[in-house]
Amino acid sequence: MDNNDILIRLRYALDIKDKDMMEIFNLGGIEVSKEELSKILTKSKDEFYDDIDVEETDDQIKCTHKMLDSFLNGFITFKRGKQDPKPGQPENPAPPERSANNMLLKKLKVALQLTTEDMIEILDEGGIVVSKGELGAILRKEGHRNYKVCGDNFARKFLRGLAVKHRE
Repeated sequence: MDNNDILIRLRYALDIKDKDMMEIFNLGGIEVSKEELSKILTKSKDEFYDDIDVEETDDQIKCTHKMLDSFLNGFITFKRGKQDPKPGQPENPAPPERSANNMLLKKLKVALQLTTEDMIEILDEGGIVVSKGELGAILRKEGHRNYKVCGDNFARKFLRGLAVKHRE
């Protein structure tokens, strides 16, 4: 699942309008026009061929990890308000390149103020049963001995459960 697909599914799950999407990107530090947004939210024609790496075409803009991270940071600000950085803390640390799904779950948990039980319930709605320990391993910091990489299927089921729960 690529970053464009994550944004498309998240937008559907939370029923985010174009105007709000542009504002969220802006809050995250990236200026996006309506035309660029529609190109970002276009599904890849080669979604079943992961070995074909198309950076950018006329009808699609590939969403990078930095763009996704900025969007999720903007989403936290959009939902919870601006927070001043603590002294000695970097303002915008570089996003990890490998774990977009882990980053997605962590930042959605913060933005939507979800508890672990809420997340387990959302995953259950999405069709996957998970224990607190498994979820805790996915939410851990990369490099921790119990850290577990979140797979595409897990993230997809979370977004599906979020859609079911939010659209009830």
